[in-house]
Amino acid sequence: MLHALGYFAAIFIGLSLGIMGGGGSILTVPVLVYLMGVSPVLSTAYSLFVVGSTSIVGASGYFRKGLVSVPTALVFLATSLAAVFLTRKLLMPAIPHDLFTVGSIVFTKDLLVLVAFALLMVVAAVSMIRNKQAEEILADDLHHQHTINYPLILTVGAVVGLLTGFVGAGGGFLIIPALVLFARLPMKEAVGTSLVIIAVNSLIGFTGDLSAGTAIEWSFLLGFLAFAVGGIVLGTYLARFIPGAKLKPAFGWFTLAMGTFILLRELVFTH
Repeated sequence: MLHALGYFAAIFIGLSLGIMGGGGSILTVPVLVYLMGVSPVLSTAYSLFVVGSTSIVGASGYFRKGLVSVPTALVFLATSLAAVFLTRKLLMPAIPHDLFTVGSIVFTKDLLVLVAFALLMVVAAVSMIRNKQAEEILADDLHHQHTINYPLILTVGAVVGLLTGFVGAGGGFLIIPALVLFARLPMKEAVGTSLVIIAVNSLIGFTGDLSAGTAIEWSFLLGFLAFAVGGIVLGTYLARFIPGAKLKPAFGWFTLAMGTFILLRELVFTH
């Protein structure tokens, strides 16, 4: 029953990516952990593959419409690629299983990943809930900005690469504002460019897992991916009729609830 819900959730993840250009990937790790029974650390690796592959599908539509800035993506990827690959290949394998104890809570590597991911979900949720206000601020800042801030783009790229590598999420909620504010891209072009960055970052991060010897259950992973890709194809079609900006706040509240649930479940209810 839970597995069936997990595959349905995979469709929903792709659907949200297709309609909103981001956001859905933040749910991949919780779905894999709580519905599919995959360990948290392995879920971050699987998430990188699923998020990267579905983002390629989503980005292809933006490419066809000319809404991808390849030079900007290359600048962003200059630092993020190195950060995500080294995080998956060197940092994650180096973290010991048992870390420290706080009261009755023993922080293991798996628990650290889940807590970090839940906190990221909360931050992403706030970003989506305040979507309208944020876009107005971004538009105003864009109007007054005259130069591309390459140092800040490279810095954000490194931060996104580290986050992507550690928790297996795409980081679109950080990438899109950075592209609008620091690269002066229009919102739609920022979304398309963000999907390209997410796709490359995620798949390079996954190669870090492969080179580190992570055991991958390919039949399961490809099956899960098939449902997510089906969702993003449907979402891309529905995006013609459903404005993603109107859905983001509602999706943000759902993501906030999920992040809060993970924190309570892992830090309160199980101890």
